Amino acid sequence: MQPEQNSMYSIIDIETTGGSPKTEKITEIAVFVHDGTKVVEEFSTLVNPEKYIPAFITNITGITNEMVATAPKFYEIARNLLDLTENNFFVAHNAGFDYGFICEEFRQLGYTFKREKLCTVKLSRKLIPGLRSYSLGKLCHELNITVSNRHRARGDALATVSLFEMLLDHYAAEHPLHKTMFRNL
Repeated sequence: MQPEQNSMYSIIDIETTGGSPKTEKITEIAVFVHDGTKVVEEFSTLVNPEKYIPAFITNITGITNEMVATAPKFYEIARNLLDLTENNFFVAHNAGFDYGFICEEFRQLGYTFKREKLCTVKLSRKLIPGLRSYSLGKLCHELNITVSNRHRARGDALATVSLFEMLLDHYAAEHPLHKTMFRNL
């Protein structure tokens, strides 16, 4: 399938200090800009959350307070994120989570962050129905997508890139004459 002309996608993953964007902060972010065929740009960094990372989060992600102590704060990477996502679809596995955190970080800086979202969980459920789980790890295992460095932003974002490309191919096989992207599903 040929993507809509000029469609670009920012495939994003974040790690955080916890589950709520109102009380927690981003500790790591990865962005892969995709033109519908391939990755054309990438950015990843640890982020100083300016708050303590709980031990149970460190146990999941491996990200420690010492690792983020000298990392840039969100406001120091905000311009990069705006540039990498401008006029692009915001693509993430469970997009609401990542999008909510990024929107809140920008809100705290006095900016409104608004992008059209594509969620690879929702797309996977529509295009590949009947799986027992659509979590990134289990979905990647089921589809033979390699995930290295699980629960780290870059590793999970790269797995999401592979999943996104597979979903593009899957949709194309089922809709060879369809001229628009699957975002209308």
